[in-house]
Amino acid sequence: MATQTQTPSARSIQLDVPGWPGNLAGQHVDVKLTAPDGYTAVRSYSLASAGDGTRVELAVDNFPNGEVSPYLVEELRDGDELELRGPLGGWFVWHPTDTTPVQLVGGGSGIVPLMAMIRAHAAAESTVPFRLLYSVRTPADIFFRDELVALAASPYLDVTYVYTRQTPPGWPVKAGRVSRDVVDAALAGSVSVAGASTASTSSPSISSPSIFVCGPTGFVEAVATWLVELGHDPDVVKTERFGGK
Repeated sequence: MATQTQTPSARSIQLDVPGWPGNLAGQHVDVKLTAPDGYTAVRSYSLASAGDGTRVELAVDNFPNGEVSPYLVEELRDGDELELRGPLGGWFVWHPTDTTPVQLVGGGSGIVPLMAMIRAHAAAESTVPFRLLYSVRTPADIFFRDELVALAASPYLDVTYVYTRQTPPGWPVKAGRVSRDVVDAALAGSVSVAGASTASTSSPSISSPSIFVCGPTGFVEAVATWLVELGHDPDVVKTERFGGK
């Protein structure tokens, strides 16, 4: 097992899972913890990894009142064992053979399954246009920061950040929440409002994309509603949401 700090309240966990069959980008696992008194708690966590091999990666944000995440973020140590069930899910997934352009929309730790898709896209050397609209509170809250910077050097991946509370020094716009206008501008390939600005030098629009949205329940419901209002087919807007864990 290996761990890495992702944000002040989150870390990623890499696990060797004998017999792991591999997984699709976007799938998840159930994690079961059992206390000494026999009490058990089970929570679902998206996988940040995809493909073959027996090594899997989770990225967990600490929900202070949660039953499982505080242990995974603060207490899990090398040598500890976790009980996993999975991989699970077959709808919120991206296949390297897919040729439809992709728009990803993530809020906070909702980046995790989207990161699996981005990694699978890079590993397959896919030329399918991929775009990510990523909402975080501050620069310190970005998951996979350095890896995203490196991957965004590809002409086939565009990353746009939305900072809701604090922007980096010199950021061209003020902090602000994701709004209908931000979503509309992001999909059109031009963002310069409400805390959002593209990280790429060029940001071409993509037509009729497959759309994956992941984040807190309120965030996901709002974004999905705006996308449909903006004319996107509800059948291509796939969502995954989470609450306290």
